[in-house]
Amino acid sequence: MPIDLGLYSAKSDRREGGPMKEYRHLKIKELVSQREIETQEDLVRCLEEAGLPVTQATISRDIKELQLIKVVGSQGRYKYAIPMAGTVSLDSFRRKLADAFVSLARAQNLIVLKVLPGHAHSMGATLDSMSPSGVLGTLAGDDTLLLVCADEAVAKEVESWLSMT
Repeated sequence: MPIDLGLYSAKSDRREGGPMKEYRHLKIKELVSQREIETQEDLVRCLEEAGLPVTQATISRDIKELQLIKVVGSQGRYKYAIPMAGTVSLDSFRRKLADAFVSLARAQNLIVLKVLPGHAHSMGATLDSMSPSGVLGTLAGDDTLLLVCADEAVAKEVESWLSMT
């Protein structure tokens, strides 16, 4: 069912921000929470069905701004999800890691963390939400997570607390 946009329309909301963008973000969060949205095309289609015509480029920006992640859905295929809100404790992260851990290796300031297939994105998002001191960023694949540390000393410290799982 299309929404009443009053003075606004999808075409008039090309500026950053605005009521349409806020509503679209809320609708995207609702859709990925209630459905198994696997691709950007699926999300475009669902938004169009809800009366929100969008382009793939807009959805791509929205996914980045909302920091959506991909997780394994009920059918074993990847779907979009909203990352966990709030701060995650180190103990909580270690429990999650213990369930998916495969191996860990360090090379100077880089740490390569291997996990079960489909877990790297959620582990990376969880780690990013913790904002560990000295970890400059993470890069996730399907079963591999790369942690880039500020220097070798930080990498050794992070390796140590990751190894305690």
